[in-house]
Amino acid sequence: MQFIETRGNDGKRPAKVTFSEAILNPSASHGGLYAPEALPDMSIGFLSEYLQSDYKTLAYALLQAFEIDIDDELIHEALERYDRFDDPNNPVPVAQVEEDAYVSELYHGPTRAFKDMALQPFGVILSALAEERNEEYLIMAATSGDTGPATLETFKNRPNIKVTCLYPSGGTSDVQRLQMVTEDAPNLKVIGIEGNFDDAQSALKELLVSDAFRKELKKRGIKLSAANSVNFGRIIFQIIYHIHSYLELVRQDVIALGEEVYLIVPSGNFGNALGAYYAKKAGLPVRKILIASNANNILTDWINTGVYDISDRTLVQTESPAMDILKSSNVERVLFDKFGAERTRKLMESLNETGAYRLTDEERKAIQEDFAGIYSTDEEGERIIAHYAEKGYLMDPHTATCFKAYEKLREEKIPTVVYSTAEWTKFSPTVAKALGIEVDGDREALEVIHQELGVPIPRVIAELFDKEIVHRTVVGKEEIMKEMLDFL
Repeated sequence: MQFIETRGNDGKRPAKVTFSEAILNPSASHGGLYAPEALPDMSIGFLSEYLQSDYKTLAYALLQAFEIDIDDELIHEALERYDRFDDPNNPVPVAQVEEDAYVSELYHGPTRAFKDMALQPFGVILSALAEERNEEYLIMAATSGDTGPATLETFKNRPNIKVTCLYPSGGTSDVQRLQMVTEDAPNLKVIGIEGNFDDAQSALKELLVSDAFRKELKKRGIKLSAANSVNFGRIIFQIIYHIHSYLELVRQDVIALGEEVYLIVPSGNFGNALGAYYAKKAGLPVRKILIASNANNILTDWINTGVYDISDRTLVQTESPAMDILKSSNVERVLFDKFGAERTRKLMESLNETGAYRLTDEERKAIQEDFAGIYSTDEEGERIIAHYAEKGYLMDPHTATCFKAYEKLREEKIPTVVYSTAEWTKFSPTVAKALGIEVDGDREALEVIHQELGVPIPRVIAELFDKEIVHRTVVGKEEIMKEMLDFL
């Protein structure tokens, strides 16, 4: 399968590239992204064939259906990373919380967040390609809290790879920050920036297309790639768990094969939602994808009005910080799929130049065929956390944003999959607050909730507070390139 560019070709790059080229060099013409030229058929025939398959078998089948140019041996090695999850036989449990609501728990990997689902195998593949080609790569990541730890975890101590990770200082939970700043592998550099996630992501995108930065890297014999969901290597692995969750409902006798479901995705950068969209378009029986936002409700506005306008908006820090994003990168791939490269380029140029774009009424209706959107406040999220804790189910504040969509957006009460993107342990002070418990910091919150509710604290979380802080750098945006080059 070939991959094409969301903003069209500039005449300087190949018009089409392979999967391996798209993940090694994710920056496309005119600042665009790579997207698949077509999608494989994953409708009833595919679903029937893999109904009783385990997760790794399903994942292998999907990667084969995409006809990616990666050797089978390497694919299997990459998928073996799921053996490191809590239950190797079922890395993504699906738990019932209401008569027709089921939580797909995506956080059972080594960093306790859904980014492990894609980054664990992705890291194996990318580093193996670099080693095979005898090339040195700098992998850049910007994080709102979960991409960073997962990227550092998958690439640490890997040959031919160095990683720089940007995070907004003060814009993540303490656990997320500690997961990054205590990593001590010599090929990793963590940089806090004075600003928010959008600042970090913008800095990363600017460096990806910066001639000056690439020139400096070339002097050092280093090539450039990215671990954010701008890289399709992330997205392909995020399609899999949507199919798995659907098949789990069939296996649990909740639905018959072919019956439609709703998917509810808490979304900031839209990668998780894009995976759901591709699965739906490829044939997964999905009535609609419901997008749950926090107070940074740019996606709700875009879906409901067709207007994407950040020109006079300020990012709000919320209790669901991984969703504190105003520039959602993967919306671009949906625009491209719906409206083509020329229109996408115009829309994205308008966003870059004016901070806004407006869809036509027809375009807005086309988006609403697949998506509906709503947002929750912190207070609403806290009430949801408390409500389900009383029923014996503990969730994090990102998952909690989904239940307003569950209550308000469904046009018919059919089985619904809610995606839980992080374990409660990463946001324990917020969870404690929701439960009416006063605590002083993450460590106390974790212990009190553990004692009060009898829920376990994974060792990888508990040990963080006694680890040495290795990365103390916090700089302004203008100093990021220098910090990276000094590291290299």
